[in-house]
Formats: sequence, C-alpha cells, structure tokens
Amino acid sequence: MAKLNINGKEHDVQAEADTPLLWVIREQVGLTGTKFGCGIAQCGACSVHINGNLVRSCSMPLSAVKASDKIVTIEGLSPNATHAVQKAWQEIDVPQCGYCQSGQIMAATSLLAKTPKPTNAQIDAAMTNICRCGTYQRIRAAIHKAAGNTAAAAEVMANEHTVV
Repeated sequence: MAKLNINGKEHDVQAEADTPLLWVIREQVGLTGTKFGCGIAQCGACSVHINGNLVRSCSMPLSAVKASDKIVTIEGLSPNATHAVQKAWQEIDVPQCGYCQSGQIMAATSLLAKTPKPTNAQIDAAMTNICRCGTYQRIRAAIHKAAGNTAAAAEVMANEHTVV
C-alpha cells in the first residue's frame, strides 16, 4: 500500500511498485482527465505536476513517488476550470478532439510558472506535447493570452492559417 497526495487529498492505493502513476491516478483514484496516449512519455497526454514539475505519468513508476510528493492533475488545477490557462483555452477555442488537451494545459501551466511572459520560441521549446489535430497555433495563442500578452495572442491567431 502507498499513500499519495493528489490534488491536495490523501489517497491510499495498492499497486505493484512498477505500475505507472498514470494507471494509479486513473484506475484507483478515479481521476480520468489525465489521458493515456503513447505509454512511452513522448506524447504528453499523461502530463501531471509533481511538486510543481511537469511529469509524464505514463513512465513514472509508483515506486518513484513519495508520500510527501504533491501531485496535481488537470482536475486539481483549479475548481470549475477557472485557471487563466483553462480560461484562455476556452476563449481561443483551442481543442478539436480534446484528447491531448489536459496534458497540453498542464504543460502550459508549468511553462508559465517558470516563464510568465514567454516568447514564441520559448513556447515552442517548452510545449513538446503532441496534438494530432494540429492545434499548435491556437495553443501558442492561448498561452500568450493566459500570460496577459493579448497582442501576441492576436498576432498568432491572425496568422493561424498561414502556411510556414
């Protein structure tokens, strides 16, 4: 048995030490906003924060998580999707299918915590999550909007359909 602090609540879980944190979060704790994508930490759909750091939970074994670690999933980011990034995602209408978006939002909030006013280059370097629908321009615009840089967000959206 292991104790996990997820979204500010203690959870007793039973799983093998090598069970990926993703499956503990989804199957034992019942928080299904964190998605399974690739299983090899490449796509980012499973992104969560542990002690404020972005982590791909599909490759994080339960044994690597301490009881004192603070895990935050998309459900724990803010009540009623009121975080600035979540609001910007809605205002810019980022998602198409939406499958990867919880991981994208977790990655974006991690970026903004470290770099409050990122440039396009910083956004591109930090946002390594994969979006099969290709909403990368809208993701970039939403990050600028959440950072309070509405001029950059508008510029990105104006060029959304420009082929580079």
